[in-house]
Amino acid sequence: MIPLSVLDLAPIRTGDTAADALRNTLDLAQHCERWGYRRYWLAEHHNMTGIASAATSVAIGYVAGGTRTIRVGAGGVMLPNHSPLVIAEQFGTLESLYPGRIDLGLGRAPGTDMVTLRALRRDPHAAEAFPDDVLELQALFGPVQPGQAYRAVPGAGLNVPLWILGSSLYGAQLAAHLGLPYAFASHFAPDALTQALAIYRERFRPSAQLDRPHAMVGINVVAADTDDEARRLFSTIQQRFTDMMRNARSQLSAPIDDIESYWTPAEKAQVSRMLACSFVGSPGTVRRELERFVETTGADELMAASAIYDHAARLRSYELLAEAWQH
Repeated sequence: MIPLSVLDLAPIRTGDTAADALRNTLDLAQHCERWGYRRYWLAEHHNMTGIASAATSVAIGYVAGGTRTIRVGAGGVMLPNHSPLVIAEQFGTLESLYPGRIDLGLGRAPGTDMVTLRALRRDPHAAEAFPDDVLELQALFGPVQPGQAYRAVPGAGLNVPLWILGSSLYGAQLAAHLGLPYAFASHFAPDALTQALAIYRERFRPSAQLDRPHAMVGINVVAADTDDEARRLFSTIQQRFTDMMRNARSQLSAPIDDIESYWTPAEKAQVSRMLACSFVGSPGTVRRELERFVETTGADELMAASAIYDHAARLRSYELLAEAWQH
């Protein structure tokens, strides 16, 4: 049985605050730890009214401090937005406080729009230096070298595990070249999944961190006691993706009974394509579909995102998923 992990954007529901969202995040992480999930990742996004995880390293520290054994990390930090030294110091601090439990997933996209990118004071062309920035970060986490001009304190010598994130072939090629684990964002951009995994496995070169390819695949999961209830809960995610297509930054909306009344046929087609790697239904339905998915992709690990509006229903979804997968 391959392991299950959690991807959380700390969604802010309509009528709630970021503080509410972050408290729900910690509560979910504590439950997922008890249910046997391997890792709990938070993602960096900026200028998004429905996402509370912008200060990703701070949110990771909050979750790690409230849990005991589950690995906690970034899925991911958008490295072009930051100096590698600052990220090394932040995650070196986290690793020092919570040794053996911190992951650092690295993305090349800005995680925001161009206006906000300028507000972050980053060069719009910074993504072109992504491979060099990853190498610099690796060096900063490695042992201090003679004559090294600057070091991460804390960070040097801690070898925080790095992951490459991606939704295209670029990340697969880089992860393979560097011998790093790879996480594919098929929970929102599934088109290149099969080709990216093939390239990653074919071109993988063993490294000090990893001796064989390890591919984690992002999916959406909404589990409930019945298929009908799960489909209704899933309408929250469908609304969110429709709003993204309309360039509307919205908070998480309550589920609706008739999603067909919310989107146009063109929006439905596009959103359904983006959400193709979604598993919605009763525990039996979800398990059967996931088993076929794992057989097809050969995934080494699954990372489930579940932006469900009601917190109790979200907890129940992850509980049902864990029970179905384990049994």
